[in-house]
Amino acid sequence: MKYQLFILCCLVSLCLATIPRPRGVAISMASFYRPDVPFRCRDGSKEIPFEYVNDDYCDCPDGTDEPGTSACPGGKFHCTNAGFRPLNILSSRVNDGICDCCDGTDEWDGNIDCVNNCKELGKKMREEADRIRQLQEEGYKLKQKFIEEGKQAKEQKKAELEQLEKNKIELEAVKTEMEGKKTEAEAPEKEAKDKHEQAWNEELERRNAEKERLRAEIAFAELDANKDNKISLSEIKGLSMFDVDSNGEVSDDEAKEHLEGEEEVDQDHFILKVWPNIKQFYKSPDSEEQAKGDNQEVTTEPPEASLPDSPTPHDDVVDDDNDDDDDDDEYEDSEEYEENKTEDNKDQQEEDKMPDYDEATKALIAAADEARQQFNDADAKLKETENQIRDLQSYLGTDYGPNEEYSVLKGNCYEYTDREYTYKLCAFDRATQRPKSGGSETSLGNWGKWDGPGEDKYAAQKYENGQSCWNGPNRSVKVYFKCGTEHKVTSASEPSRCEYAFGFETPTHCTAPPTRSADDVHDEL
Repeated sequence: MKYQLFILCCLVSLCLATIPRPRGVAISMASFYRPDVPFRCRDGSKEIPFEYVNDDYCDCPDGTDEPGTSACPGGKFHCTNAGFRPLNILSSRVNDGICDCCDGTDEWDGNIDCVNNCKELGKKMREEADRIRQLQEEGYKLKQKFIEEGKQAKEQKKAELEQLEKNKIELEAVKTEMEGKKTEAEAPEKEAKDKHEQAWNEELERRNAEKERLRAEIAFAELDANKDNKISLSEIKGLSMFDVDSNGEVSDDEAKEHLEGEEEVDQDHFILKVWPNIKQFYKSPDSEEQAKGDNQEVTTEPPEASLPDSPTPHDDVVDDDNDDDDDDDEYEDSEEYEENKTEDNKDQQEEDKMPDYDEATKALIAAADEARQQFNDADAKLKETENQIRDLQSYLGTDYGPNEEYSVLKGNCYEYTDREYTYKLCAFDRATQRPKSGGSETSLGNWGKWDGPGEDKYAAQKYENGQSCWNGPNRSVKVYFKCGTEHKVTSASEPSRCEYAFGFETPTHCTAPPTRSADDVHDEL
């Protein structure tokens, strides 16, 4: 078939070549310029003698009588450009001193020598056409593979989704069952633990009550100065800690107030009524007397001028007392004191620590722990299945092209680096930018939609709602696809402020390569 088409084109070319035609007329238009008949303007407006054609005077309104001169401003000159691509130019460019036709026929007056480089241009054109055709063939072959893989992946994911949705129903039932078992096991566990903890709290309350009663008994004994097993007003009045108005003495009213209005109280009444109200500020009378004695020593000390030059017999005793006080202060500031204090706190904490549960309660706790673990495992499996379902629904809800060919890009990232930045495109996900010198990534946008022109919507993608610019819009990227034999970002630019453009080559955008036409054969001839 191709051979027959080739022969036909050759015969047509030979036939057309025998028809004489004026300068600037295409072979296909030669039949309208016959020298043996008058010439009719192509718009049919008039008829003129043939010798008026190309006489450098514009006779026809449409300029068709002057295809080889510049007489008519609207005329067209045809460059044959044998070996390359024919070309029609405005006849006003004829003999203008510029070589517009590669065969130089537009400059026929000889004022300028034009080199005929149509063969060289034709050779380059055919080489480029062959390169593009080969690229399209390779890319289209890969595209067919991606189409098949994309369709298989879609069907596979549909089947996975269907199975996961069935699994979800079963897992929900298992979770409900495990939740019931957990609730059933936790009820006796809680009851046993509450019982144990209540018993321990009661024991702590008993211990604390005993300690508090012991403190109260000690305080009663300390306040009972005359040891008559009663505390009277006089015994209270002698202690400054009961001086409510801080006037230096304890009045009868103040004393009675602390004895709850009584003249005297026995131990039981003291523990029940008096002690709860004074225990917060109570201090041992011995320590109060010691403090009072220290104050008296300070206030009765003679002036320095009256001190004897030699020590008195009591000087050593006073010095020893001061040394003891200093020793106490030093001890309280020492590491040993802090260590002992910490150890006492630990002992107290250990004493207040609740004892272990009994074996029966431990068995209930172990059973409840196992039920909780089984419930948690069932819940985790259900959540994992729900996440998988969401991922599959998202995949199946995304447009990967008319034949799923662009699905091969999903889950892959592609980078392009210029002088300042490295750009990254993660298809159907996001686009970012980061400085070459280092630093954090800047979001240029997240997957939005296909954004090609008109019916060719798969020619471009839009990634939007990226990081906002200073006093500007959110960043966005438009990705322009073209045919290539591999997936790669080929360019990155910012045509408008905060609006970026990526070039991207991929076999998924290759179309079926064109077959050789009769025009191709004719051009080569």
